[in-house]
Amino acid sequence: MVKQSRSTRGRLGGLPDPERWAYSQGDHELRCFRWAHPGKPAFLLVHGIGMGHLTFNRFIEAMLPHAEIIAVDLPGFGDSPEPEAALSIADTAELVAAAMRAATTERGIGPLIAVGHSMGAQVVSELAAAHPGMVDRVVLFAPSVNAAERTLKQQAKRMVQDLFKGKPLIAIVVGVYEYLRTGPRWFLKKLGPTLEHRIEDTLPRVQQPALVLVGSRDRVTPPEWCYEVALALPHGELTVLGGPGHEAMIGEGEAAAERVLHWLEA
Repeated sequence: MVKQSRSTRGRLGGLPDPERWAYSQGDHELRCFRWAHPGKPAFLLVHGIGMGHLTFNRFIEAMLPHAEIIAVDLPGFGDSPEPEAALSIADTAELVAAAMRAATTERGIGPLIAVGHSMGAQVVSELAAAHPGMVDRVVLFAPSVNAAERTLKQQAKRMVQDLFKGKPLIAIVVGVYEYLRTGPRWFLKKLGPTLEHRIEDTLPRVQQPALVLVGSRDRVTPPEWCYEVALALPHGELTVLGGPGHEAMIGEGEAAAERVLHWLEA
């Protein structure tokens, strides 16, 4: 079911106010935000666990002159209400696919360049593998979960290390705000399916051109792991960004946008 959605937040930093709507299946509701730019490539942005579409604020601002942007808040994150149970990563991708299929029909949106951050990269990889006609290209930013550390204890340790490893203030502010909105209950519910999903099993089925991005100081999904991700993709390429760690999309959004545009042109 698709319904229009309005927010009292108005503007997100320096961004113009987007079109908003919601798509739901049962109690799983997806909030969608669109910055229309007819004739330009259409990007779909999928955030990581504990986050919302605000993760991409700087990336969106840098991309707007060059692209149409659709960002989503997955169920239980950002502006989306919390459902009773957490979907698997594959089922989350199917929910996104259904929402984008409805958006394509109603809004004339073409094939998507799907961008996923952290857990969102897992969702995007499943989306691209299952719906190649919907996804034209793929960008996986700090793709989780590192196969060598797929436990709650190891991931918690890495997240704490990453938090205190030279993280810029903007990443801390946005990260804390989004994590507080999510809350520990839903975070832990969604963490189970995130740790269970094996992205390395999905990557060989992603036939689209794919760019893997990672921050050089990322302790959660380190460059060494992201190199393995790029190798597992049939048409993968890796770029390591200098500066922040796992939340580099927040602090280095402009650099990420520049690299993505260069990749598209090449």
